[in-house]
Amino acid sequence: MDHPCREPLRAVEVVMSRIASTTDVKRVAVVGTGVIGASWVAYFLAHGLDVNATDPSPGAEDRLREAVAQHWPTLERFGLAEGASVDRLRFHDSLEDAVSVADFVQENGPERMDFKIDLFRRMDAAAPPDTILASSSSGLAISGVQSGCAHPQRVVLGHPFNPPHLIPLVEVIGGEHTSTDAIERTMAFYAAIGKRPIHVKREVKGHIANRLQAALWREAFHLVDEGVASVADIDTAIAHGPGLRWAVMGPFMNLHLSGGAGGIEHVLAHLGGPIEDWWKDLGAPSMTAELKQKVARGVSDELGARRVTDLEAVRDNLLLDLIRAKADTGKLD
Repeated sequence: MDHPCREPLRAVEVVMSRIASTTDVKRVAVVGTGVIGASWVAYFLAHGLDVNATDPSPGAEDRLREAVAQHWPTLERFGLAEGASVDRLRFHDSLEDAVSVADFVQENGPERMDFKIDLFRRMDAAAPPDTILASSSSGLAISGVQSGCAHPQRVVLGHPFNPPHLIPLVEVIGGEHTSTDAIERTMAFYAAIGKRPIHVKREVKGHIANRLQAALWREAFHLVDEGVASVADIDTAIAHGPGLRWAVMGPFMNLHLSGGAGGIEHVLAHLGGPIEDWWKDLGAPSMTAELKQKVARGVSDELGARRVTDLEAVRDNLLLDLIRAKADTGKLD
């Protein structure tokens, strides 16, 4: 028999019916307040939640409050929930104090399995018994992370897409001992605060979105390595080509629309063979020092005199407009 965490979830309406119970989530603990953690903190605050934050790094609280202040105008444009305020943030020096009164925990520590195992063991010992412990880990298997916990059934992966205060996607994955109930409660909580959670049915390296990105990166690096295209040309090809369509719909739905009245069946009948030939011709580059330098030089040339902070601001404003436009149509779900 498959483990409960790998069984298909019930119909979406059943999961969504659990949202009512997630109103009990009033206080979230954010453990680790680097780039991802700070973004989560700002997002939770914007949705009217109390946030306990903790990070052992020197100066972490000052950096966190500065990051939240930087994110806040963007979140105000999104629209703040009733009662949302930066004043609902509390910083704790003690991990145990931060999680001991939390209804949900979002962890964002270093990507080291030994570190995560010990961290989750401590959180599991200190958090209330019904509190979900979620990790933002981008690559580690949650089965390993939960291995030191006395209550592993409540440990899940809740992997956001960067930056979490803007991008709706969250990948939810259970480990070997995660309960179906914990998966459903996690999915419902994220959905209730405006995220778009997906349930990844089985643990794989890199989850889903990062694996898809890695596939594109592999061919992009290969084309640069082979001298087929410059870094700037590849960025242009994606940003002003398929990337525009991908920002609206996913790869399968885009393929379906490409087939006209015949849909995806027509596309696969006519292009299935050529696509398979392209797959066979895709590269498998090695991340050599020479290739790293070539790509870095290409990025520097493409960047020119522009500042990264200015590009980030342009990106975030465009993302905000796009996300709001998609939400306003209500026809792309």
